[in-house]
Amino acid sequence: LLEEETAAIQRLIDEEKGNPDVSPETLNAKLENHLQQLNVEQDHSSQLQKASSEKEQFYNQHNILFLQQQNRIQNLVRDLGYKHSQSTTLLKNKELYAVELENIRLQTEELVNSIESNGEVMQQRLAEKVELDQLFRQHEELYYQSKGDIDVKEKNLSDLRRQKEQADVLIQSVHDQLNELKLQMNSLKERLSLEFNIELNDLLELEPDETVNEEDARLRMETLRKKVSEFGPINPMAFEQFKEIKERYDFIVAEKNDLQNAKESLLKTIAEIDDNAKQVFMDAYTSVRANFIRVFRSLFTADDNCDLILSDPENPLDSDIQIVAQPKGKKPLSIHQLSGGEKTLTATALLFGIYLLKPAPFCIFDEVDAPLDDQNIDKFNNIIQKFSEESQFIIITHNKKTMAYTDIMYGITMSEPGVTSVVPVDLREYAA
Repeated sequence: LLEEETAAIQRLIDEEKGNPDVSPETLNAKLENHLQQLNVEQDHSSQLQKASSEKEQFYNQHNILFLQQQNRIQNLVRDLGYKHSQSTTLLKNKELYAVELENIRLQTEELVNSIESNGEVMQQRLAEKVELDQLFRQHEELYYQSKGDIDVKEKNLSDLRRQKEQADVLIQSVHDQLNELKLQMNSLKERLSLEFNIELNDLLELEPDETVNEEDARLRMETLRKKVSEFGPINPMAFEQFKEIKERYDFIVAEKNDLQNAKESLLKTIAEIDDNAKQVFMDAYTSVRANFIRVFRSLFTADDNCDLILSDPENPLDSDIQIVAQPKGKKPLSIHQLSGGEKTLTATALLFGIYLLKPAPFCIFDEVDAPLDDQNIDKFNNIIQKFSEESQFIIITHNKKTMAYTDIMYGITMSEPGVTSVVPVDLREYAA
């Protein structure tokens, strides 16, 4: 419609140019009139476009509601089918339970009739049972009484047997001592005969020497006997045994020296590894700390304070690392006292501080910018663009500003219920 109006105005201008009698004031008045009509038509066209957009939005909303209702109807149909099949199964089970109940009822009636018909017999049996119980209790008392008498007699018999056994042991011990004395006498007799050429009978006839002290003689005899026993028998294999023991001793000493040297070498290697690990850790810690402070202040302000502090600097490999983050105007005692956006920016600064130590080819962020406000979103996106010169970043987000900073955007849509598809958009083409 606007194009038609423009063409009509152009034709009018051409006609007026061909008519020299028309004055410029008349042309201006007509032009103003047509411009007013053009403005009216433009307003009308804008209203129509707005109404069309509202109708389209209204249609989309109702179409979504229609699809939701259609899905609900399908779910209800499925539930109805499941309920129907469940109802059929319950009816079949009900019929089976009714048949079983009827059978149980018939069996119960038969059992009741059988009990009633056998009532008299049961009474007779109960009377007999009472009499038998009385008789059983009488016999049981007699049994326990007899058992007590038997236990007393068995105890007496055990005592007599134990006394007899003790007497037998004592008699056997006396016999053993007597036999041992006889053996000792025979041994002494043979020893006196062989070693000293003295007969025991002749020795008994001799008068004892009163000048000899028995204790001194006994001590001297024990001393001589000990010296003789210490000599022991002659071992012809002693030299060979000494050589074997010497070789074994030398081998064990060599093994001990090897183990000692290996231990010292291993301890030295462990110390070197600890020193190297400590040096590598401290280098990495220093770099990450400097990167963390630099990135943190770029995300906040240059006056903000942050640090990574070792709780045990003398033993850094086993030390805990305390993260300090103090934005300007705050003095939190713990990082947990920061807001959600401040925690997110602090974590991002720490991640990029570690990233700068050894950059990765690509990084994935999942909803990292969710707690950030608009101002912090810009800081986050600026640092992402800065580091994207060396690495690729994949960001999962719902934030419009973050989407505007990206080069390629992938949208996940569901054109049909239950069917998702990926829609890529290269924003670099539109930016060019």
